[in-house]
Amino acid sequence: MEKENAPSGVLSDEYYHSRLSAVSKARKPSPIWDLFSVEAQPGMLSMLAGKPNPSTFPFSHITLGVKSPTPTASCSSEAGMELVLKDDDLAMALQYNMTAGIPDLVSWVTHLMETVHCTPSSKSKEVAKPNWRVSLGPGSQDLLYKAFCALLDPGDTIIVEGPTYPTIIPLLDAMGCHYAIVDSDDEGMSASDLDKMLGTWDRAAKPFPKVLYTVPFGSNPAGITTSYTRRLQILHLARKYDLLILEDDPYYFLYYGEAPKPPSYFALDRQQQPTSADFKGGRVVRLDSFSKIISAGFRLGWVTGPSVILTAIERHNASTVVQPSSLSQMVLLKLLQTWGLEGFLEHAEKTALFYRERRDVLAGHLERHLRLSDQRDENDGGGCLAEWRVPDASMFFWVKLNLQSSLPDGACPNTDAEDSTPFIRDTAVPRGVLVLPGKTAFPDGRETLHVRLSFSLLSDEEMEEAVKRLAGAIVEQQQQRRRPRSGLGCPNHHSQVVAIPEQQLVDDDEEEDKSKTRTTAIMIDTEKSLPALPRSRSSGTPRSEPFFCSFITTIIVTASTSDAKSQILLDEL
Repeated sequence: MEKENAPSGVLSDEYYHSRLSAVSKARKPSPIWDLFSVEAQPGMLSMLAGKPNPSTFPFSHITLGVKSPTPTASCSSEAGMELVLKDDDLAMALQYNMTAGIPDLVSWVTHLMETVHCTPSSKSKEVAKPNWRVSLGPGSQDLLYKAFCALLDPGDTIIVEGPTYPTIIPLLDAMGCHYAIVDSDDEGMSASDLDKMLGTWDRAAKPFPKVLYTVPFGSNPAGITTSYTRRLQILHLARKYDLLILEDDPYYFLYYGEAPKPPSYFALDRQQQPTSADFKGGRVVRLDSFSKIISAGFRLGWVTGPSVILTAIERHNASTVVQPSSLSQMVLLKLLQTWGLEGFLEHAEKTALFYRERRDVLAGHLERHLRLSDQRDENDGGGCLAEWRVPDASMFFWVKLNLQSSLPDGACPNTDAEDSTPFIRDTAVPRGVLVLPGKTAFPDGRETLHVRLSFSLLSDEEMEEAVKRLAGAIVEQQQQRRRPRSGLGCPNHHSQVVAIPEQQLVDDDEEEDKSKTRTTAIMIDTEKSLPALPRSRSSGTPRSEPFFCSFITTIIVTASTSDAKSQILLDEL
């Protein structure tokens, strides 16, 4: 039954309570932290908490140099200004505070949300304003974990994009959750695939999903920004199938695309009137972060959504981290008060333009070293070495590697050709370039040739060198796979496995009585591994241990019949 004061067309508090996990429902208010707000009442003499006396703290003031968000001809961005924390501000920065955040900062962020996600034209259509608020936390990553805990029980199913943010997978695995993976295209999560999956769901086999998790701007790792039309489709399906949307949006302020910036799910959910009494609004819990635009080390983020769900998150925080850092909050608050909302948005826009320039630099290097086939000779693999989509937000390229070149007649295909992980470990890293394997972004563990490349930190010169090293590693991998096989045939999964201790290996130039030898060909199962083997003939670097036999076509054992000595000859790919 709906509460009488619930806004028309908006989910009720009872609905949100019914969606909480069993642990969240059982979690009680903190006996101390929940009473902090009472201390602020006028005339209250509090003997509640064991707050240390600020006179004992060894700091008299904190001074920080701050860049100007709007440099002028007479004042550069670097010249900036100074922020000073002292007296009451310093005392608050060094003291315990509210679990949901310092009230003045919470108010500032709430005003930011109203300004950015509730335009004047949409406020008249707004359906859920009384049903949401803002809560701060020690980074949006921590808030995301607490949101999962608030809404999911072990065995519950969550819908995620394919690929999805890699860091959520260990969290959800540990919680014992199931995944429903909906692959993304150039417009974001596929709405048609989502509709088909949910419309044919076998509820007897697996619990029906309760939550849909998405990174809609510059999705990490794919770099895709969900289109406006696709957002409306996904929101409609969330209402149709009674889903809550977890909108994880750390790159919202790092959108630099040419197309108009689409509204957030949070904004659309509040603007779009439900089409029937069953399709109610208020389904979005939104997560934002200061890490990408102010400071990652401050560890400050915020969550916006229904009060019932935020209270569940805050109770979890009160029993673990207690609160976000008071010092980080006060420094940020002084900065935002000095800049004002307009200054903050100008800084965010400059930051987005910075990353657009970094993106363009990496895009140029990728085109120069991975795409252009006319710069290659006929022996280096030929053709493009990778393919990618240029992102319009965030800090990443999602690149598909071409590790399997066209094979000449008689060449032996490699069983690792469909996944980038062995390539990164065995070929890219020894060449001095590190990228993220795409496999880490799929909860089902599927193999993929994709990798994630970050362009946020490296200089122009370092970025080009990294791409050159990556190109060289791809060419090396292609050449290994192009080498013709021996007459003995390719390794296969039915071959006998022989493990040969390293000490049995002898120098190639050891004299043998060649008239008294016999040769035995031993096939190697490519899924097995041998002990450490000699240095690579191609690079001269030691083999990592274990050495995977996908790099060997045959092992020839030459045994002397006269003195029982043996020599191992390795024919590497």
